Amino acid sequence: MAQEDRHLLALTGVGALSPEYRVDAGEWEGGRWLAVRWIDGTPLWRTLALARGPEGDRPSVRPWLLGIARTWAEQLERLHAVGWAHADVQPTNTLITPDGRATLLDFALSCGPDTTGRLPYRGALTHTTAPEIADAILTTPADTHIQARPPADIWGLGASLFWCWTGHRPVPYADDTPRTDKLRAIAGGKRLQLDDARPWSFPVLEEIVTACMASAPDERPTAADLVAIIEETE
Repeated sequence: MAQEDRHLLALTGVGALSPEYRVDAGEWEGGRWLAVRWIDGTPLWRTLALARGPEGDRPSVRPWLLGIARTWAEQLERLHAVGWAHADVQPTNTLITPDGRATLLDFALSCGPDTTGRLPYRGALTHTTAPEIADAILTTPADTHIQARPPADIWGLGASLFWCWTGHRPVPYADDTPRTDKLRAIAGGKRLQLDDARPWSFPVLEEIVTACMASAPDERPTAADLVAIIEETE
């Protein structure tokens, strides 16, 4: 909690977060507390429930999905522009407001330019872990800090959209598979084919998700690229 508070102050200071997001923080006899602005929104998985079924294949759903992806990328663009990565881009850290805008939450694991005095980053939710992060976890000691970079956030965005739109995690493994084996599957490039998993055809979204999940970090679009691509189609 103390680390997230430091991150919120730093991100606010460089203009990546609105000053209204962090309300206050402090200590009490039971530990620490942190208050942030209440966001009226629904987690991504619940929001995309309609789109996961055949009834989601309707004209009104397409721009709505693209609007979610664009506003999500816009938030990441602000972080990436000042040298930060969110480092935990996943469905439960993304709320969708009633007007269809994505809002990022939980900056505790974020990676910025200053790595001193922080807890070592060792990845976040396995299912949305980028291949390069999975490989680094597997090949470094448990107390080694892994510096997440913006391309890992882009992978997380693509993996989250894949998962919440299709209803299937993008990398196939059983629920009871050990985490190490899950990470090996991710690092090794194993992935479900979007053509086989999608609930209905949406070429524009499929191209965006596929580009975000390119195996090589430098082959993924930047957050700014994503915003521009989506704006051209809206």
